[in-house]
Amino acid sequence: MELPKIISVDDHVVEPPHVWQTWLPEKYRPRGPRVLRDRFAPFVHFPGARYTNTIDPDGELGDYWVYEDRLIYVHKKFVAIPRDAITEDAEGNKVFDRTQMQMVPTTYDDMLPGCYDRDARVKDFLDNWTDGSLPFPTFPRFCGQTFMDSDDKDLGLACIEAYNNWMVEEWCEPSQGVNIPLCLIPMWDVDLAVAEVDRISHKGVHAICFSEIPPRLGLPSIHSGYWDPLFAICDERAVTLNMHIGSSSSMPAASPDAPEAVGSALQFNNAFASMIDWLFSGKMIQFPNLKLAYSEGQIGWMPYALERADRVWEMHEPWTHAKALVPEPPSTYYKGRIFGCFTDDHHGLASLDELGTDNICFEVDYPHSDTTWPHSKEYVEKLVADLEPEIAYKVLRGNAIDMLSLDRV
Repeated sequence: MELPKIISVDDHVVEPPHVWQTWLPEKYRPRGPRVLRDRFAPFVHFPGARYTNTIDPDGELGDYWVYEDRLIYVHKKFVAIPRDAITEDAEGNKVFDRTQMQMVPTTYDDMLPGCYDRDARVKDFLDNWTDGSLPFPTFPRFCGQTFMDSDDKDLGLACIEAYNNWMVEEWCEPSQGVNIPLCLIPMWDVDLAVAEVDRISHKGVHAICFSEIPPRLGLPSIHSGYWDPLFAICDERAVTLNMHIGSSSSMPAASPDAPEAVGSALQFNNAFASMIDWLFSGKMIQFPNLKLAYSEGQIGWMPYALERADRVWEMHEPWTHAKALVPEPPSTYYKGRIFGCFTDDHHGLASLDELGTDNICFEVDYPHSDTTWPHSKEYVEKLVADLEPEIAYKVLRGNAIDMLSLDRV
């Protein structure tokens, strides 16, 4: 068979320096996000994948965002492929030196242009057998926490609207369909969030960022009813809630002094907890067209999560009273509604009988350190070699089309 072109449901854009200084209303620009450059001491790690950044005149050069006169974010080579990590072999094939992906400062000059430049991004993806990409934000964080933490919420809302306008009109519309719009909402006010979904859905947007576990951001839970107006408009307009790992500003951890690899290996835990939350919430019944996506959480854990949810629903009913909210086994509300998104998960693909073939989407995860770019085609050829052609199509493309309500085949 001819390998289907990939539609990647999780990539990342490093926002160009001009975004808010161009797209914000003029009155907000003096206090809007802007990029400066300085030297930084080595990053200090704290449990939960948090890092502190300290300016040091003898340190490494790095670009950073200033927002409301605060140093908010330093770009890192860990999340943006360095130019010098890509070379060519004797046949002209790209060679990616992953040892260059480190937790150290970087500048736009050091990054591969496709990290932040639309046209370079399009070329990188088309050369990579990929003609669709859903880009999560970087500086705003995975569901806009940077703007939720604003002192000036009017400025924060203006920044979200500016980002969404840039995302649709500059990053996506001229991209030959390669860039697919993923927008932000003002998480601190559900009425404002509904208004923004109403506005951007008229621009053709079918995907927004949401938090995997809102209470960890100090927000109401999905059970509270607070979010119901948002869920209702997303249900009506076919807007998928995309929940990236870390979108609760927290990462799973074990021992407080555990090596960093422990947190990385546990990244799926928040997605696991979130999906169980949703399955028992009754919201999948209340909003029968609502779709959820768990980005970068992998998929191998999902069959057990569904099995466990159904067993608890059946065996523990006398004291959980789960059937009052969820009259059918929780897994009933999973098919075609909850999407698992993976970069590399052979165990998950071996479990398609339990997972189903309608809920799994592939991620290129450009330009992060576990990306399969620039050899995603070769990688997925091996990944789906044992799958029937129609199932390979679903995994690499068809399910993403359904998840994102795309007008393509």
